[in-house]
Amino acid sequence: MNFYSVNPIFQKILSNNTWVTNNNKILLTFDDGPVPGNTDKILNWLSDRKIKALFFCVGNNVKNNFSITKNILSEGHTIGNHTYNHKVLYNLNETETKRELTKFNDLLKDEHNYEVKYFRPPHGRLIFNMNKTLKKYNMNCIMWSLITYDFNNDINIVKFAIEKKIRKNSIIVLHDSLKSKDIIIDSLNFFYEILEKKGYEIGDPEKCLK
Repeated sequence: MNFYSVNPIFQKILSNNTWVTNNNKILLTFDDGPVPGNTDKILNWLSDRKIKALFFCVGNNVKNNFSITKNILSEGHTIGNHTYNHKVLYNLNETETKRELTKFNDLLKDEHNYEVKYFRPPHGRLIFNMNKTLKKYNMNCIMWSLITYDFNNDINIVKFAIEKKIRKNSIIVLHDSLKSKDIIIDSLNFFYEILEKKGYEIGDPEKCLK
């Protein structure tokens, strides 16, 4: 894996996971939220441009931010499972892994009547037989082809990643955590500018992942 994108050989070895879109459109994803002060800004930006995104949320943040989670769903976005406590799965045993996955899904079902279909492992660290584990919970593993490192809070790193590494079928990772809140809007504006320049389109999550 290089600094921004995933080695194609690595993608091929782990081809049971989704690394790119299926319709040659860009899929915009956000990890680690929802949090006040960032997720709400992102939602406003998306709404202004009529863009739908996939939010890989952390269960604790969902629990503590009911209204923001409700807004994500009411505005037509998709929520994915990023575990309940943002724990690296290969540090857990089978029982703990099950708890991290099911506690998140149960929370979304009980509080928002929402069925979770997608999963992304914290820090992108997959475990052996990840897809076999996820199949039990009717989820698919969605990875990425471009990570922007916006959590480093350096807009120049983000700009380089987007300008040099974006492709028409990219799944892009940004973060709606507090780490990226100071640069998130500038990052999104630059992302949108580059897409228009290259003639790429942003796709609906469900259609991108069919």
